[in-house]
Amino acid sequence: MIFAGRMLQDNEARLISPRLLAHLGDAVFHLFEREREILSAASVADLHRKTVRRACAANQALLLDIIVGRLKESEAEIVRRARNIKSPGQRKAGQDAYRKSTAFEALIGYLYLTDRSRLAEILNWTTGQEAD
Repeated sequence: MIFAGRMLQDNEARLISPRLLAHLGDAVFHLFEREREILSAASVADLHRKTVRRACAANQALLLDIIVGRLKESEAEIVRRARNIKSPGQRKAGQDAYRKSTAFEALIGYLYLTDRSRLAEILNWTTGQEAD
């Protein structure tokens, strides 16, 4: 963690609710996408458009489908727990995509707190992958 000064142990991170992990993971994924696009963006609006396209629920659901077979058992468990979170209401992307995107974000949040090198590895698997 940047501000807390230490990474969390796996057992500490597992005490955090999947919804909170997803909230953190959403911010981390947006930052990753902004860093990835910063040199190629012509303007702030262009950067925002590219980031939002990659960070939408439909695309994150696709990214989860791409990486799920390569996850460690502990990571797959975080994904399973987060996929069971009920949606707070109707979503544009649909219930299945929303649950998958929440699971993807929870995984990103979990790895941000516990294992940055593994986080970088998984995020690198997602580059170049995008929903139509």
